[in-house]
Amino acid sequence: MAAGPAAEPAPQRPQRARRIGRWQLLGLLLVCAAPVAASYFTYYVVRPEARRNFGELVQPLRPMPADLAVQTLDGQPRKLGELRDQWLLVSVAGGACDADCRNNLYLQRQLRETMGREKERLDWIWLVTDDAAPPADITPALTQATVLRVDGAKLAQWLAPQAGHALSEHLYVFDPIGQWMMR
Repeated sequence: MAAGPAAEPAPQRPQRARRIGRWQLLGLLLVCAAPVAASYFTYYVVRPEARRNFGELVQPLRPMPADLAVQTLDGQPRKLGELRDQWLLVSVAGGACDADCRNNLYLQRQLRETMGREKERLDWIWLVTDDAAPPADITPALTQATVLRVDGAKLAQWLAPQAGHALSEHLYVFDPIGQWMMR
């Protein structure tokens, strides 16, 4: 019996299958290596130049004046130094509490809540710089905050806003040692 035309393509099938298998393997390697190559390219070649920071570190650190007299809204005297041993997130505003003040107080509360179980490590402080009483509609929201009255002139000698900004436009961060470290 003579070999027919169907017997000849048999040696070509393994060669063709081998070629297809190699292309598939190469494609698989490219798919797996592409993210790694893209990450190296973006890190070493296409470096983003813009940064967006939501704060400014205060250099040098300024210690909290321990003897700065403050008082609670009831009029009971306290010392600012009593607030040490906790991280402090401080806002400064008049007692009338305009829209920016309310926004800062809301932001303080939300930042504290995002800390979850660790929120007890952060005290939320509002320093009122005048004799105006806080509005009655925000008083219930301040149950977890420490609200203290302080002389605005003495406070301005210690805290400094960023150039071109008011003292009440920032949130101030103090470390547990009592150092003002960020605005």
